[in-house]
Amino acid sequence: MRCTLVMTGRRVGRLAMVVVLWSAALCAALGVAGDWPAQAAGFHKVLFLGNSITLHGPAPAIGWLGNWGMAASTEQKDFVHLVAAELAKSSGTAPGLMVKNIAEFERNYATYDPAVKLKEAFTFGADLVIVAIGENVPPLQSEEAKAQFKAGLLKVLRGLKDGSQPTIVVRSCFWPNKAKDDVLRRACREVGGIFVDIGPLGKEESNFARSERAFKHAGVGAHPGDKGMRAIADAILKKVNRLPTTLP
Repeated sequence: MRCTLVMTGRRVGRLAMVVVLWSAALCAALGVAGDWPAQAAGFHKVLFLGNSITLHGPAPAIGWLGNWGMAASTEQKDFVHLVAAELAKSSGTAPGLMVKNIAEFERNYATYDPAVKLKEAFTFGADLVIVAIGENVPPLQSEEAKAQFKAGLLKVLRGLKDGSQPTIVVRSCFWPNKAKDDVLRRACREVGGIFVDIGPLGKEESNFARSERAFKHAGVGAHPGDKGMRAIADAILKKVNRLPTTLP
């Protein structure tokens, strides 16, 4: 048995929204699976903050010539553009995109100043932010390190919330790491964000680029390939698609 709610058009009235939310709550209370569509009104501006999996410029020394998420075979096949394409399909309009590599924050989270380094991102006015970091964070081997990473991350997430009040999605590491993922999850929850656990994807060899083609540099091949990028995008979209339709 499934509860299926169908809404058409780009917007619904407040009464319809009340019905949707009440129905969803009823389905949950009854233990019945819910099935409702993506946010019909769509997202107009989407900000991606990540590392090389999100965006990496050409690096001939390691055999990487792309300027998109390493190591997708084309720009259209990295998770950023797969997510953007699906959001455009559901809303009928391609969202404005800002994609930033913030590996500097990962490596220097204790001293990184988001107000300065991310000023452009904070003023972009995104209504959806996808944070895809963690892989470059040094091992969190002490409680102090974990606390510092969380404090730095909260500065970033709260800076984003102070602007356009976007929906925030934080995903776990592609290469699973309990200490890092726990911090990502807790910080995400503190700002009312949506956490996406992609850890299982990094345990499946077929999701790595090295399983699809040969690479000069092992580090590049250890990134998600086309299949892995698709899986990351699907995991994010699955959560985003559960959001209720925006009110008028």
